Amino acid sequence: MKQFNINNLIRENIKMLKPYSSARDEYKELTENMVFLDANENPFQNGVNRYPDPQQHKVKAQLSKLKNVAPENILLGNGSDEVLDLIFRAFCEPNKDTIITLPPTYGMYYVLANINAVANIRVELNSNFEPQVDQILKSATSQSKLLFLCSPNNPTANSFSAKNIEKLVSSFKGIVVIDEAYIDFSNNESWISRLADFPNLIVTQTLSKAYGMAGIRLGVCYASKEIISILNRVKPPYNVNELTQLKALERLLKPEDVSEEINRIITQRDWLISELKKNELVKIVYASDANFILVKVDEASKRYSQLIEKGIVVRNRTSQPLCENCLRFTVGTQQENLKLIKALKDLAGC
Repeated sequence: MKQFNINNLIRENIKMLKPYSSARDEYKELTENMVFLDANENPFQNGVNRYPDPQQHKVKAQLSKLKNVAPENILLGNGSDEVLDLIFRAFCEPNKDTIITLPPTYGMYYVLANINAVANIRVELNSNFEPQVDQILKSATSQSKLLFLCSPNNPTANSFSAKNIEKLVSSFKGIVVIDEAYIDFSNNESWISRLADFPNLIVTQTLSKAYGMAGIRLGVCYASKEIISILNRVKPPYNVNELTQLKALERLLKPEDVSEEINRIITQRDWLISELKKNELVKIVYASDANFILVKVDEASKRYSQLIEKGIVVRNRTSQPLCENCLRFTVGTQQENLKLIKALKDLAGC
């Protein structure tokens, strides 16, 4: 990307911001033979009486090995939502700047825009759930700081074409955030492999989906050293707690277990798709690169309520653009998926 200067995008107050220096930033070597009287902690050991590592070095080191990304290109957050909020706060001036989103997509982009008083320019996906590249670029203004691409997309489950993404990252004058929460269920290569090619690229991932750790709330941001440095100015010093770091490291050290679960989910996803296509209530089963399937049915709201009555909770997406009469089914266990298919068969004709 030609003539990209990150300093042109940072908020002025963030340029001047000196981040809070915590006790563990000033002295990092937590060894047993040291006496720590610097952080006003409770001295009685219980496993969590000390403050956590503010830079999560052990977790980043393991992610670095797994993803082939240097630790200095990684930032961790209290879920991806915190990572996204940090991006807003670092680059978007309230009541002045704008972002661009591509509905239907992940709803937190809109929420965070409202929280941060940032206008949201919406450019709907086309009928194939692909970005309308030319329209997106025409909609951008000099105040358009962020463009959000969710790929694989939620709720449509498809991955955007690499050609469309590359054109957007190459041409958009602000920062492009590619949300890869579901990338582990796709055969497509992650865009973290292209960080060196695009200084305006941020890629976010999570341990909530494929890694099965939604309860610990750990989001991951991959970007240039310059962008990570800026986000570190804004993030709270202890945003990822000790228990989250321990559980994340435990899971990251067993990648074979994660791969096995991913394969089981993909197998069940493919089976679900084939079974859903046989049901007379189902009009369209959209292709999926995620751990969920978007399905157009005859009457989404009616079927949603009927499934609730049968003890099955799904997501009704009929109010979203391009998703009229669509339900979103997360891929469950084999037993749960069988129950869903049986319930839909029982509802046929009702």
